[in-house]
Amino acid sequence: MTEPNDLSAFWMPFTNNRGFKQSPRMFVSASDMHYVSTTGQKVLDATGGLWCVNAGHGRARIVEAIQHAAAKLDFAPTFQLAHPIAFEAASRLSLIMPKGLDRIFFTNSGSESVDTALKIALAYQKARGQGGRTRLIGRERGYHGVGFGGISVGGIVGNRRQFGTLLTGVDHMRHTHDLARNAFSQGQPEHGAELADDLERIVALHGAETVAAVIVEPVAGSTGVLVPPVGYLERLRAICDQHGILLIFDEVITAFGRVGAATGAERFGVTPDLITMAKGLTNAAVPMGAVAVRREVHDMIVNTAPEGIELFHGYTYSGHPLACAAAIATLDLYQEEGLFDRARSLEEAWAAGVHSMKGVRHVIDCRNFGLIGGIELEPRPDAPTKRAMEIFHRAFDEGLLIRVTGDIIALSPPLIISPDQIGEIFETLARIVAAVD
Repeated sequence: MTEPNDLSAFWMPFTNNRGFKQSPRMFVSASDMHYVSTTGQKVLDATGGLWCVNAGHGRARIVEAIQHAAAKLDFAPTFQLAHPIAFEAASRLSLIMPKGLDRIFFTNSGSESVDTALKIALAYQKARGQGGRTRLIGRERGYHGVGFGGISVGGIVGNRRQFGTLLTGVDHMRHTHDLARNAFSQGQPEHGAELADDLERIVALHGAETVAAVIVEPVAGSTGVLVPPVGYLERLRAICDQHGILLIFDEVITAFGRVGAATGAERFGVTPDLITMAKGLTNAAVPMGAVAVRREVHDMIVNTAPEGIELFHGYTYSGHPLACAAAIATLDLYQEEGLFDRARSLEEAWAAGVHSMKGVRHVIDCRNFGLIGGIELEPRPDAPTKRAMEIFHRAFDEGLLIRVTGDIIALSPPLIISPDQIGEIFETLARIVAAVD
C-alpha cells in the first residue's frame, strides 16, 4: 500500500526537522553552478553543495563513468579479494598527493577517513615499539566528522555534548581565531604562529612518550573558515618532528582544488604524515573517502606484523567499484580542465568579493583563502545563530545557496564559478545581510 509523502519518515541530519517540515526547501535537479528547487527556481550554488561539488553539478563524464561501472561490476569485496579499478583509483590519487604519501586506504566519508587515520596512527606507534603512545591531540574549534574518534578529537561543543563519554586520552590545543589581532585579514593572518606552541604545553603535561598523533584542518571549515596564521603549520610540523608525533591533516574540505592546489599541504608547503580526504574526491557523485599515508608509516605497520592481516580495519565498501570509477573520472576532469589552477587564478577576485562585505551591517569580520570565504556576523544578544539562519533562508528564497555555521556565513563555490557569478553572490548577500535585523 502506497502512503502519501508527508516528509515524516526521513529523519534529516544536522537539521531542525520540525522547522524544516513546516516550511520545506528542496532541490530536484542540478547542473553546473545551479540547483533547481521544487518551485522551479534556479539557485546559484555558493557552497559547492556541502564543500564537495568542486567540478560543478551534473558533469557528464562522471555520470557516464558511474553508469558504465554499475553495468559492468556493481560490487566486489576488497577483503582478501579485489578488483582492478580500486588499484587504479589509488594509484591515480597517489600521484597528486605530496611526495611520499603514496599509500591509499579507501573509506566512504570524511568521518570514516578520520577514524581510519587515528587507528593507523595508533597502529604505527605500536608497530615501532612505542605502544605507550596512545594520546590523540585535536584542536578547539576543529571539526573531524561524527564518528566517536572524530568528535573526540574535534572541538565543537554541540558535536560532543549529547553523547557522553568519548575516547579517553584526548587533549586539545588552542584554536587560532583572533579577531582582536587578525580581523579582516586577506589570506593568512599575520599574527598567531606562536599558538602552535600550545602543543609543547600538552607534551610537557603528558610526556611526549604518550602522544601518538596531532590532527588539524589546514583551514578549518565547519567552524567558520579559520585560516592558519603565517608560520603556524610549519611550527606544528617542527614540534611533531621533535617529539616523534605523527601529524595528520584533515583535508576533507581543503583537498581537490579548494585552496588552489591538489591539497592544503601542497599550498602551504607543509607535508603531514597522513591526509584524510572525501567530498571532492568524487565530486560528491558517489560517497567516498580516503587516507593518504606516508610510505614509511605504511611499511612499519605492514612489514612488522605477523603473517596474515596487518591492520584489523576496513569497510564493506572500501574501494567500491562505482566510487572508484567516479573518482578516476573526477581526477581526469580536474586535470584536463585545470581546475586547481583555475581556482588559484580566481583567488584575487574571490577575495575582493568576500571583503566587499566589510562595512555591511552586522559584519564583524571577513576572511578568505583559496575559494573559501567566511563572513562573521555580530550575534543577536538574545538569540545567537538566529540572524545567520534567517539570512540562510532568505538567500535560498532569493536564489542563492549559502552555508551558515553559528553566526558565520561560509562560502565554497564550485571551481567552475565565473567572475560574474562571484559578483552576483556578494551583491545578493550584501543586500540580504543589510536587510536583516
